Amino acid sequence: MKTNKHFEFSTGVILYPVCFVLCIWLVFWFEIRFGYKFSKFGILPQTLSGLKGVVLSPFIHGDIQHLYHNTIPLFVLSMALFYFYKPIAWKVILYGILFSGILTWCIGRPSYHIGASGLIYVLVSFTFFKGVFAKHFRLVALSLLVIFLYGSMIWYVFPLEDNISWEGHLSGLIVGFVFSLIFRKQIAKPKKYIWEQDDYNEDQDPFLQHFDENGNFIETKSESELGEKETIVTYIFKKKE
Repeated sequence: MKTNKHFEFSTGVILYPVCFVLCIWLVFWFEIRFGYKFSKFGILPQTLSGLKGVVLSPFIHGDIQHLYHNTIPLFVLSMALFYFYKPIAWKVILYGILFSGILTWCIGRPSYHIGASGLIYVLVSFTFFKGVFAKHFRLVALSLLVIFLYGSMIWYVFPLEDNISWEGHLSGLIVGFVFSLIFRKQIAKPKKYIWEQDDYNEDQDPFLQHFDENGNFIETKSESELGEKETIVTYIFKKKE
């Protein structure tokens, strides 16, 4: 049976998201443990010193609530990215951090912008639009699942609250959409499983041969059993006198 390399599971599907989440938690623990405040390393728009936050800001969070709200979607979305789009996963993450950060630096308010939410919006936007453009039922299903879980996040790309970086969210949304266009031809449609192929013949499938047309299991003998003569055992019952 042919394997589907696009959807092939590997340890990186779990390992990379776990490592990323551990990094942001480790940075926050370091702040609490040693009394440091890394907010000044965030993105400070339209300033030369604020450019360092383009790379550093995803690892910095203001409080435990901020960190918690970013941890679960970051883990889930990055895991889906490495599973369904493994060949381009690192490009989406690294370039997503870079370009969403630069765009935030360009359009953001004169305040420090921190947190991994910009990357999260990149992943949400990319996963949704990539599945829609691919027009493959498994990727479309993933897109619908992402919208079901995180569709309400769309409201946070608008300036509803002063203490939320809606500029970072909007930047991530735009960058994710652009990436879905740039990588549109890559993994457009995953390879089909053998039973999805047009020339597939069910009568030649060794697994389906164990079932009749009604779906009932047919008990068959193994080749070794067929090659041996059947042994007939006769039991004689006598009443005790």
